[in-house]
Amino acid sequence: MNLSDFLRQYEIRSPNIMWLLGAGASAAAGIPTAFNMIWDFKRSLYCSAQRVSVNSCLDLGNATLRAKLQQYFDSTGKFPKENSEEEYAFYFKTTYPDEQDRRRYIERMVSSASPSYGHLALAALLKLDKARLVWTTNFDRMVEDAAVTVLGSSSKLVNASLDSAQLAMQAINEGRWPLLVKLHGDFQSRLLKNTSDELKAQDAEMRHALVEACKRFGLAAIGYSGRDHSVMDALEDGIDGGRGYPFGLFWFQRSDSPPLPRVTDLISKARVKGIQAEIVQVETFDELLSDLLLLIRNLPADLSDILNEHAPRVTNAPLPGVRGRWPVLRTNALPVTMYPTLCRKVVCKIGGIKEVREAVAKVNADAVAVKRNVGVLAFGSDVEVRRAFNSFGITEYDVHAIEARRLRFESMELSLLYDALSHAIKRERPVEVTRSAGHYVIAVDPVRANEEIFKRLRKATNNVTGIVPQTQLRWAEAAWIKLEYWLDRLWLLIEPTVRVERTEDDALFAQSREFIRARLASRYNSKWNELIEVWAHIITGGSPETILKTFGIADGVDASFTISALTAYSRREM
Repeated sequence: MNLSDFLRQYEIRSPNIMWLLGAGASAAAGIPTAFNMIWDFKRSLYCSAQRVSVNSCLDLGNATLRAKLQQYFDSTGKFPKENSEEEYAFYFKTTYPDEQDRRRYIERMVSSASPSYGHLALAALLKLDKARLVWTTNFDRMVEDAAVTVLGSSSKLVNASLDSAQLAMQAINEGRWPLLVKLHGDFQSRLLKNTSDELKAQDAEMRHALVEACKRFGLAAIGYSGRDHSVMDALEDGIDGGRGYPFGLFWFQRSDSPPLPRVTDLISKARVKGIQAEIVQVETFDELLSDLLLLIRNLPADLSDILNEHAPRVTNAPLPGVRGRWPVLRTNALPVTMYPTLCRKVVCKIGGIKEVREAVAKVNADAVAVKRNVGVLAFGSDVEVRRAFNSFGITEYDVHAIEARRLRFESMELSLLYDALSHAIKRERPVEVTRSAGHYVIAVDPVRANEEIFKRLRKATNNVTGIVPQTQLRWAEAAWIKLEYWLDRLWLLIEPTVRVERTEDDALFAQSREFIRARLASRYNSKWNELIEVWAHIITGGSPETILKTFGIADGVDASFTISALTAYSRREM
């Protein structure tokens, strides 16, 4: 099912469609997903068993490190296969056999998180009676925290958890909305459930409430993998011979992550019984909830203000003068004073973002592209863009507006600008650009390390490239870069680091991690400040402000960014 079709149906059916949120819905709030937690458990088990320093295994986004850990667990013959449905529960219970320790772990994972744009948008739907009932397998309190911001008080949200399971059915029968039901409790619950034995013994009242709700409402599930058999059993019981899900069953799935067999079985069983059951591709929870708000007429001004602020903790502050001791705090954010507001839109028969990037790479097209429900969004010459997607049957070739509101969260438009700016830096500066764990790193190109633009970096760090001692691994001074939208403007964040080329050798990998740690260890505030200034100088070419173009073309749609070398500052309140 196309996302646009769901948006129109939801606008009509909204009070009668309940939501099921999984871990993926909280990822943008800074809470690790089950995938991230599984690898964290594997690291803890490996390091404790092998007496290895955790500092040598910090980058779990590194495929080489993950392969090393997985090889160890596979060799024992005692652990589930990688990506099996049993991994999360097995590794969690093995790492922390005691329930109290599991609860402490969850508390640590969620303690520093804050609601994402999607949670605030969902709270807005609850306030407008465009959503009434939310189920979640998550332990965090993002929905409750968003309710406080949008509804004004958490008391306006009926909250049922394993400690008060009977409240769920009571609230549904009495029509007490909005209602949040936490299927696995929260991190403060004594009945926290997160292992296979506990999940199989899911509270009978909570399961009954879920089954009964499925018989009365439609369901939209997002960020949920379907690994919990107790929950999936209840969803299947909700089919009720074809009488369940009277307003449809909609399962949202990322384009690069196919649904588990248990999910496709649920959809198939529902369809056989005549129920509208659909799998809908969407990239993020934030993006879906943002799109739902588009079809709400006359959104109240107070809700618009909250959503536009996104994070009300942040406020604009005037830039202080140069006299005296102000400013006292320098950030690592460069203002992007101008950025593209239009990109190319290509409608064709292609899958998700993974397939889009593969299509560009397959023909080596000089273009950057992502995938949204409206089509492929891209920058590049018309010749290059068409060369990448002609084989997929282009039916529409147009332009797409990049709205500022869609840059406030992890949208495809923000991802496209991130790709384009990284491409522009690589094109116009003597650096190598690599992508690691979804983020870009710019590093000194060893071939051009003696160029004048690196003079200040050489002075600050003594050497900008070299070989890790007792290895053949190349290293280079580098910086992580990231795009974020705050205070009604776009910012380029830079974080100085050291990059070492990848290796599959465990011993060499450990040496490279220790080399990086030792090189960064003595970089305190003054040195950090100097390096931020140096990398700002490199990115802007030594000018107070610079324009970076992704392709430098005259045809098609290019991406142009104007970046200031003056980082953002803050100061104490007077």
